[in-house]
Amino acid sequence: MPLSSRIPNFYNLTITERRQKIAELCDLNDEEIALLDGEGISNDTLGYMIENVIGKVILPLGIATNFIVNGREHLVPMAVEESSIVAAASHAAKIARKKGGFIAEYSGSYAIGQIQILNIKDFEDATTNLVNSKNKLLELANSTNKILVDLGGGAKDIEIRKIDGKAGKYLVLHLIVDVKDAMGANTVNTMLEKIKTEVEKIASGEVLLKIISNYAVKRTVRVKAVFDKEELGGEDVVDKIILAYDFADNDIYRCTTHNKGIMNGITAVLLATGNDTRAVEAGAHAFAVKNGRYRPLSKFEKNDEGDLIGSLEVPVFVGILGGAMNVNPIYKLSFKIMNVEEVMEFAEILGAVGLAQNLAALRALSSEGIQEGHMSLHARNLAIQAGAKGEKIDQIVQQMIKEKKISYDRARELL
Repeated sequence: MPLSSRIPNFYNLTITERRQKIAELCDLNDEEIALLDGEGISNDTLGYMIENVIGKVILPLGIATNFIVNGREHLVPMAVEESSIVAAASHAAKIARKKGGFIAEYSGSYAIGQIQILNIKDFEDATTNLVNSKNKLLELANSTNKILVDLGGGAKDIEIRKIDGKAGKYLVLHLIVDVKDAMGANTVNTMLEKIKTEVEKIASGEVLLKIISNYAVKRTVRVKAVFDKEELGGEDVVDKIILAYDFADNDIYRCTTHNKGIMNGITAVLLATGNDTRAVEAGAHAFAVKNGRYRPLSKFEKNDEGDLIGSLEVPVFVGILGGAMNVNPIYKLSFKIMNVEEVMEFAEILGAVGLAQNLAALRALSSEGIQEGHMSLHARNLAIQAGAKGEKIDQIVQQMIKEKKISYDRARELL
């Protein structure tokens, strides 16, 4: 049976029932099911990942349902501590399904490595010499990773930039590397180290920094979806969402929160898969200001039928192998559940989740209000925090929602 990410009443199942449902849909074995139950990750494994390990921080791992990306069904693992994020992404994806889901395009896994070259006497000659030596530098860089080159990846190009800094003037060489399915930091940094001495000779300068850049402008995903006006709540809601987007497009205070909402979804998937959240977030916010003013990463407009068209472009410095993904088995399991085998598909899913998360937030803000939806989901946490157990949790949650008084103090009073 083909996988469907549409699972009616998934939210109403118990955790054990949900786990079993995902195990059936994704053909998980007993060992993988144990991972979802919090078992199977040893202290030795934790010790391989970072230094001075004393334990682990537990985050809930949820599944966003309803996603169709480029015609393929995907269940999306999300690791996040905040209520409403998984539910919001799932609901927005359900709305997008009516018009075919998300259409996404990935530019390719081209990483940028930087070499800072100081003490240059003639910048024009140094630039010319480096450009003329491109093939030699690429060959030298590729000598460090024959496997990557055999797969069609490796160093592909160089770019030269002049920096007029306050501390001095210098050249920066960009090494453009197709890292394929890996994040690629170690690969690129090794290549930079390999060509350092040759770069110094060619440019008649001195190399200082040699490091990959997280501003992944050659590694972007574009995604688009049509959200049916009736599913959103009518054309009036569509108009309000567009006004909410306009607010973000013209006010940096709102725009920062707008983009943070996009990253709520993307970062949760990154955490679930062992990718570098800091790299992607830094690149995304830098990309938002690429034209000289901080702007939304997404865009919303209305088509002739009155439906809402949403689009998003964001750099995604990600991979599906290497680093922590080779050590922590839960990350590999997340990719299996997501049903992806190459980084292109993973990047496209990330873009779809970011757009879905953004649409859900704007819809809530412009209709019932973000606080009502968020706090309704937060009520259960408050009831537990107040000390409720068993059936009393649901009783207190239902009463707080009925009264529209969702707070820790009211939960304590009811308890």
